[in-house]
Amino acid sequence: MPPILSPQDCTSMEELRAQIDRLDRDLIGLLVERASYIDRAIDLKGPQGMPARIPERVEEVVENVKAEAEANGLDPALVETLWRHLINWSIAREAKVITED
Repeated sequence: MPPILSPQDCTSMEELRAQIDRLDRDLIGLLVERASYIDRAIDLKGPQGMPARIPERVEEVVENVKAEAEANGLDPALVETLWRHLINWSIAREAKVITED
């Protein structure tokens, strides 16, 4: 595992790419963790008769991540696009198990 370097401390494209690859691995790990919470939501929603998609919650999540992105200097429009895709994937994952009347 290469040492963690800041972008400014990378002196070659090899070092820079190693850091990007490290971050990509970290992001995958976080997505796996997020998916495990989605799986738990399935367990909790089903018995309570809750639907997979709760529009108010979708919008709350999107607004939260857009605000976080903006506060950290990241394009909120990019984050919204990414999260809407992630949310739709998560809802589809839930909907495979949760039956709605």
